[in-house]
Amino acid sequence: MSCRALIADDEPLLREQLQVHLARQWPELQVVAQARNGREAVELFEAQRPAIVFLDVHMPGMNGVDAARAIGTRAQIVFVTAFEQYAVQAFEQGALDYVVKPLDEARLATTVARLQQRLAQQPLPATGDGSLEAMLEQLARLVRSRATPPAPLQWIRASVGTTVRMIAVDQVIYLRSDEKYTLVVCEGGEALIRKPIRELIDELDPEQFVQVHRSVIVNLRHVVQVTRGANETADIHLRGRPETLPVSRSYLHRFRQM
Repeated sequence: MSCRALIADDEPLLREQLQVHLARQWPELQVVAQARNGREAVELFEAQRPAIVFLDVHMPGMNGVDAARAIGTRAQIVFVTAFEQYAVQAFEQGALDYVVKPLDEARLATTVARLQQRLAQQPLPATGDGSLEAMLEQLARLVRSRATPPAPLQWIRASVGTTVRMIAVDQVIYLRSDEKYTLVVCEGGEALIRKPIRELIDELDPEQFVQVHRSVIVNLRHVVQVTRGANETADIHLRGRPETLPVSRSYLHRFRQM
């Protein structure tokens, strides 16, 4: 059975090991891309549309659970995890599967057999499948309970002419990628910094700042309304500002409960 897959893990060695093991157990499977974090995984998924996505649970920035929410039931999801057996038993009978670190040939063989069986039973479940979201939420709670993230960024240093301006993160309204720079829009005006969006999102408080587009991060404290658009997109309306910010399909899941 010929099939395409994507592997996402922040450990290059594990990505390579998994690809080697898969080549041995499923020669027809083509790994079309490798991602270093959840954000890259979602972007590469949208570009390549593989049928299977292997996601490390713990990755910097967007973790595997959030990436799985963005992908939904458009692919078969397999988590790569170091959780003990009891922590993953809840997914044994569901639409999700897992392989453990370090990689175990027997466990991977079971996963490969399940994937082949599920792919033979097309189509995939409906996007609104509640059991998938319930399992992702259960895994998200486990991730939060075990994670020890570094303290979020408090200040942003921006060059303005010959001076360096210190911008308190709480004053930032949104950040937008602007070619080689990032535009910082804050309560006191605007400034350009050299640090790219993909690095900033990993340093900001995820409870306050969310990426809503590949080029936009927004401070949720300044969001007053989200208006759904066509083709699973949306627009964000900001408090006291005329402009709107786009929400792309990959990030719309963040506002499903709003």
